[in-house]
Amino acid sequence: MNQTTNTDVTNDDKLWSLVSYIFPIIGLVLLLIDDKKNRPFIRYNAIQSLMLGAISLVLTFAFVGFLLWIYSIYLGLKSYNGETVTIPLLTDFGKSQNWL
Repeated sequence: MNQTTNTDVTNDDKLWSLVSYIFPIIGLVLLLIDDKKNRPFIRYNAIQSLMLGAISLVLTFAFVGFLLWIYSIYLGLKSYNGETVTIPLLTDFGKSQNWL
């Protein structure tokens, strides 16, 4: 990891950088505020936090999507064997709407 010490980095810069990693949407907001986006330390970390946040979002959706796909295959196999499958929450909701 490349670490450089920048003496003109303020405590405000550090705090905004921390917050942008915790909540990447803040990084986007910082890049829209003139006095913040002109601070090199804030800009650097805001852009990185957005990239990391985007990757995290894609991987999360991909992982959850994959697990739901596996669950769907399982349910499909059960229904192929003649079983009536019950999906937690969804089955009850479908019944309450008179869809099932």
